[in-house]
Amino acid sequence: MKKVFVLGALAVAGAFILGCSGPSVDVEAELAKMSVREKVGQLFCLRPEALDTTIHYVSSDELPSFHLQEVNDRMRALAAEYPVGGITLFAHNISDPSQLAGFVADIRALPGAPLLCVDEEGGRVARLANNPAFGLPKYESMAAFRGPRQVYRAARTIGKYLAHYGFDVDFAPVADVNTNPENIVIGNRAFSSDPSDAARKVKAYVRGLRKAGVISCLKHFPGHGDTKADTHFGYAVSEKTWEQMLSCEMIPFKSGIAAGAPMVMSAHISVPAVTGSDVPSTLSPVVLGEKLRGELGFEGVIVTDAMEMGAIAREYAVSEACVLAILAGADMLLCVKDYPAAFDAVLSAVEDGVISAERLDTSVRRILQLKHRGRR
Repeated sequence: MKKVFVLGALAVAGAFILGCSGPSVDVEAELAKMSVREKVGQLFCLRPEALDTTIHYVSSDELPSFHLQEVNDRMRALAAEYPVGGITLFAHNISDPSQLAGFVADIRALPGAPLLCVDEEGGRVARLANNPAFGLPKYESMAAFRGPRQVYRAARTIGKYLAHYGFDVDFAPVADVNTNPENIVIGNRAFSSDPSDAARKVKAYVRGLRKAGVISCLKHFPGHGDTKADTHFGYAVSEKTWEQMLSCEMIPFKSGIAAGAPMVMSAHISVPAVTGSDVPSTLSPVVLGEKLRGELGFEGVIVTDAMEMGAIAREYAVSEACVLAILAGADMLLCVKDYPAAFDAVLSAVEDGVISAERLDTSVRRILQLKHRGRR
């Protein structure tokens, strides 16, 4: 495992950690009442399986065999000790509308008031629409949309049915530009190979979800479209400089941020021409702090891509990676495999001063604001 705990990263990241402007009195009062454990829990957005201590897996491909589609007593007991800020449901967690309604209601009742999240991009990544039990509209792909109006209508439709079933967050749209024909993970999940075209459609998608009352999330920053490898399995790299990214990858992200997207998901890709190292972007204060927070001015919630993915898990211990991601500027940690270990590592980092109380409050404040925004 790489040992890259560098205390200097705290100073670098801290210089660029910007709080959301104008926090409400309700959020500040809520924050003041929270214990440190409750605050740390808000930083995690888990698979439901992470709350069941009897479920052990090597690859997420094994998870459907566990048939976890309801909150059980083991999950309630763990959540009582380890509260959680968000839960992400996947296709195997969902069977039909009746089951989903019960599952969502029980998740809502868990400590931490978790955000309900899902990947419902449209096309091949659609956990509900690709389930025939729901009878929902299906879309060929994001690349098949002809223009922004069509994208807006589709996003509004997606948002309406997600809101109906109780979801707060849609991890969409994909803001990547599909510039590499050898890309095996993005492809037609992206709107276009042209950054300006992609930007117009990203903006329309964000507005469509917002109109339906669902939180959007731009992904995968700083751009997964020009890579060949899949970060689910291991190392992936973009050799572009920041100047090259500004003329391509950043155009859709800037458009989505300007349209009001309240979340951005980091990619685990390495960008050595930007950072000077092979560290994944999720763990880079340069990418998340200097670039996304500082240069692009994003003040919302940064959520990592799944921390169980190979690009992270093969090189870092979960405890190490989670602390580094927070120091880099991330607010929420997605899909950690060993939740108690990850939680305890972040809690210890706060208690030891590696993550300052102010830094913790900054992320929790953003998350609470997001929850109030999504549920008002």
